[in-house]
Amino acid sequence: MITKTNNSDLDTSSKYFYRLSIQISLNGLSFCILDTVQHTVVSSDRVTFHKELTPYQTLKELRQLFAKHEIAKERFAEVIVIHRNKLFSLVPKPLFNIDELANYLKFNARILANDHIAYDELEEHDLVNVYVPFVNINNYVYELFGAFIYKHHSTVLVQSLLNEHLNAKEPIVYVHVFEKEIDITVVSNKQLLFFNNFEYETQEDFLYYLLFTLEQLKLDTETVDLKLLGTIEQDDELFKLCYEYVKRVTIFYPNSNFAIPLANEELETIDFTVLNAL
Repeated sequence: MITKTNNSDLDTSSKYFYRLSIQISLNGLSFCILDTVQHTVVSSDRVTFHKELTPYQTLKELRQLFAKHEIAKERFAEVIVIHRNKLFSLVPKPLFNIDELANYLKFNARILANDHIAYDELEEHDLVNVYVPFVNINNYVYELFGAFIYKHHSTVLVQSLLNEHLNAKEPIVYVHVFEKEIDITVVSNKQLLFFNNFEYETQEDFLYYLLFTLEQLKLDTETVDLKLLGTIEQDDELFKLCYEYVKRVTIFYPNSNFAIPLANEELETIDFTVLNAL
């Protein structure tokens, strides 16, 4: 079993200056490599599965992705694995008890008795994210690189968006579009108002989850700011559909301290959470 690793446990004195970020989902994989000296993303790729795989099949796909880019031959100053799944629950830190991890999950997700449960602390925001990581993936990454950091994708997403708009007083709705999934995050006045993940098959499903969230939070579709990010562009049908019902819609381009070579089309599609985990 792999135990959770902190930044202080890693070999930061290594002569190697590349950092690797990997996102694992049963619907796809993505990664990017950052050159910490040039502060440049030097490599990236994304794989989308035609159907949801098992953790075993996902590991097989990861091995193939690593072989394609010869990643296993590299050595990194830091490796970060991001687990993307629905087996998570955000808990206010004052209510968090490390002895109750399974109880935070059992009402929202189906967990097994032998599931390993981990948690991330969002210290600046008084939140704890309790989740089930893909243990077979963690074991494989540990075999290759030794000590590494792992997090849940919602940890990276929520923390990044909260940090992005610390001065936002009015509610902002962020919709992160993934492969047949969306993450809806609502922030206001430096606080997280709402976060949840939804699966959708049709555009109507997408719209339902969005409008239902706005209705429950009593947010006015005429005045609320809706920012879309991920695998969506302004000329997409989903964007046009959102604009029919929500008047203030934009594509969100997060601030980045990393130089991305735009000549490489693959690097233009780096997943938000993969980049912001670095």
